[in-house]
Amino acid sequence: MIGSIGVAQALDGREAGLQAAHQALNRLGANAPGLAVVIASHQYLPREVLNGVSSLLGDTPMIGFSSPAALTNKGYHPHSVAVALLSGDFQADTLWLPGYAQSGRETAAMIEQHASARVERQTLLFFADGFNGDAEQFCNSISSELNLVGGLSSGDLHTGNTYQMAGSQTGSGAMAAAFLRGNLKVGVGYDHGWDPVGSQFRVTRSRGFWLRALNGRPASETYAGLFGYPARDWAFPPLNYLARLYPLGVEQGEELIVRAPIRVEADGSFRMNAIVRDGIDTYLLVGSRAACERAARNAAQQALLQLGNAKPALALVIVDVAWQMLLKAHPGVEITAIQEILGPNVPIAGGYTLGQVATDGETPKFLNQHMVVVVFGEEETE
Repeated sequence: MIGSIGVAQALDGREAGLQAAHQALNRLGANAPGLAVVIASHQYLPREVLNGVSSLLGDTPMIGFSSPAALTNKGYHPHSVAVALLSGDFQADTLWLPGYAQSGRETAAMIEQHASARVERQTLLFFADGFNGDAEQFCNSISSELNLVGGLSSGDLHTGNTYQMAGSQTGSGAMAAAFLRGNLKVGVGYDHGWDPVGSQFRVTRSRGFWLRALNGRPASETYAGLFGYPARDWAFPPLNYLARLYPLGVEQGEELIVRAPIRVEADGSFRMNAIVRDGIDTYLLVGSRAACERAARNAAQQALLQLGNAKPALALVIVDVAWQMLLKAHPGVEITAIQEILGPNVPIAGGYTLGQVATDGETPKFLNQHMVVVVFGEEETE
């Protein structure tokens, strides 16, 4: 099994997609790709990116998502398209699910139906819309023996514009999924670099994806009191997006799960992409570069452990958009941290997302603020 990546910047998406696919194919040599993953800047038109990539890849099974920047072993690439190819003795088929934003539950049922046509264990890699749709509902509705891993595509936080791609189809509000089976081993690891700092709040009013009040005050007022900026400033850039840097840790049993705002709305409420219920206690979390680098190494280590004796051929990294904000002055340090574990020669491709999904034991978990590292290797043959 071998993996390869290509990355390119160009004025239009077609040219960037074409160049990135060309590089990735060249690095694959005479091997035929069995799966392509495309990470494209949200500034490109999705149809153009798709046309550029598929003009070279033909009917190779392909899924992709939009991201503010791509990540590869060479670091951080804004306004670009990255293409990762995997070749080996495995099969992939892709599914385009345009109704994801309307119902996570129905999307899960369609995934289950598709998976049940096969007896062997499958891994499902997916990318779904990060602004629209309920990823937690989707995770809670999946019951089969699927090993599930994926991310929620991000893009323009101001307009809520993101897109997904599968095969020849692209659009927003959708899920793009690839079912992988055969002589393929997949290792997944995840971690985050955010810790509680002592401030505790009770959620006193929330409705759907909107967290309206903490400790009886509008959410933005609570943050204004902590950080010193006036409450009204939190409704405008840059603070309305930077709120993602300060997520909430929500008590769930023994552990704290991270729930992060996508943005602060004009009325001072936080727009989340997972429901945070009334009456629960939450803690303010703060991230640091050192903790994120440690988390990246830890996620890569977990992924390698799951691979066992198999040699990694390709790594995909699905990173929360908060990491991009936090590491702005040091772009690409998370990739360096991963390479300390995987070594310098494993091809790496990835992008920034508004949420991540990884399977823990049996059930898929919906995560915010995490980095998920997915490594692909070949099953050891006896």
